[in-house]
Amino acid sequence: MSDIQNKISQLIENRETARLGGGQKAIDKQHEKGKYTARERIEMLLDEGSFEEFDMFVTHRCYDFGMEKKHTFGDGVVTGYGTIDGRLVYVFAQDFTVTAGSLSLSMSDKICKVMDMALRNGAPCIGMNDSGGARIQEGVNALAGYANIFQRNVMSSGVIPQISAIFGPCAGGAVYSPALTDFIIMKKQTSNMFLTGPKVVKTVTGEDVTQEQLGGAVMHTTKSGVAQFAVDTEDEGIALIRKLLSYMPQNNMEDAPLAVCTDKITRLEDSLNEIIPDNANKPYDMAEVIRAIVDNGDYLESAAGYAKNIITCFARFNGQSVGIIANQPKFMAGVLDINASRKAARFVRFCDAFNIPIVTLVDVPGFLPGTTQEYGGVITHGAKLLFAYCEATVPKITVTLRKAYGGAYIVMSSKHIRGDINYAWPTAEIAVMGASGAVEVLQAKELAGFTDPAEKAKFVAEKEKEYNDKFSNPYNAARYGYIDDVIEPRNTRFRIIRALQSLATKRLQNPAKKHSNIPL
Repeated sequence: MSDIQNKISQLIENRETARLGGGQKAIDKQHEKGKYTARERIEMLLDEGSFEEFDMFVTHRCYDFGMEKKHTFGDGVVTGYGTIDGRLVYVFAQDFTVTAGSLSLSMSDKICKVMDMALRNGAPCIGMNDSGGARIQEGVNALAGYANIFQRNVMSSGVIPQISAIFGPCAGGAVYSPALTDFIIMKKQTSNMFLTGPKVVKTVTGEDVTQEQLGGAVMHTTKSGVAQFAVDTEDEGIALIRKLLSYMPQNNMEDAPLAVCTDKITRLEDSLNEIIPDNANKPYDMAEVIRAIVDNGDYLESAAGYAKNIITCFARFNGQSVGIIANQPKFMAGVLDINASRKAARFVRFCDAFNIPIVTLVDVPGFLPGTTQEYGGVITHGAKLLFAYCEATVPKITVTLRKAYGGAYIVMSSKHIRGDINYAWPTAEIAVMGASGAVEVLQAKELAGFTDPAEKAKFVAEKEKEYNDKFSNPYNAARYGYIDDVIEPRNTRFRIIRALQSLATKRLQNPAKKHSNIPL
């Protein structure tokens, strides 16, 4: 065999070794836990045959604590690029079969390289996390590695879409990279995210808590709001990444791809003419409204289990990708509170960063009252949503279905904060507050003078009717041009599509500044 053939054989052998990561035993162990390997995940995520790998032969540079005897090709992370539905993406997947996926400086360099390339070439970056945390043997170098990744997360934010999938442990400083990305997907049971683990929690606070309770997928998608999606299987999580990306552009300079629309633009939805109950205090399901107006009834909800009083989702109108923010009367009457404000504000800012038009469906009785909310800073959190809508320059279409009271009316993409086209259904009620509260304030002196409860009730009923006749309709706001048109509910889909078409060439720029100071 010639010298060249020997070298080629050596290359092939090295590649085979690298593809085995921590070895067949470690791979089998990974499979026993119900987990895929890093390479299997990438293969499932990307279009067949499209993956191009970088740094397959990188090894760590640590010689302390016996690490000089443990050198593995790839060193615990697989990186490269490929395509999803023919569109370029960059990807890294931590390999738990190599030193439990713990992060070394070499691993960080690999991850930073693909992040830099993603930013330079204007393509999404997807990270799949499955790691035991910082490699303790490397000391401060491992911490430096994390910091280098975080810096790139921040530089990429709002420039390219960043998605994190948590398919295993993600603890300590490691959690901050996913937290800086746009969307986090977690697999139930096998994944977790926390800054300090159950043992430390027990030592410091005395609390007994499991990993799942402390930082599992269900907790983070229902209580903390840290993650937006919880999935039952890795296959489901990977399919979700592909679907999520289909609604997004490659970068902040492009528009989201148009899909083929098989749903009629002019489709009328008669059910919407009857969906609002006669009793203004009775709930209905806003999800039914969304399904009725979007293409083929199909939408992808983000953070579905968290702050259920507001819906944030991606959908399409005539093939065009949009972000929908909608109050949900089915939960807490659709009221805005701290969690709903944070959830919606972040979604609005994502859509604005990536040129995705925003459709807002309004049925909001106001902000949630009480000491818990006030002590928790509902003013500041509500201001985040207000800020996000005010700052957004993408097309903004608002439809008020029923209630729009007080400050919540302003916050939910009203005309006054640069809503482009604001429609209302005939059932819309736009006022400072509801009739009962208004009568209590406006007629306080008269009410104090009543001694007969029956006469007082009759007076209140008359005054509430008077107030409702004046404000429990959209025409008062329409008189001032705050509502562009009062539309028939069944025509909502057609009117939104026409509005989106008219706003396709919208140009709006905010004043030049270093950066704004969002109320955090």
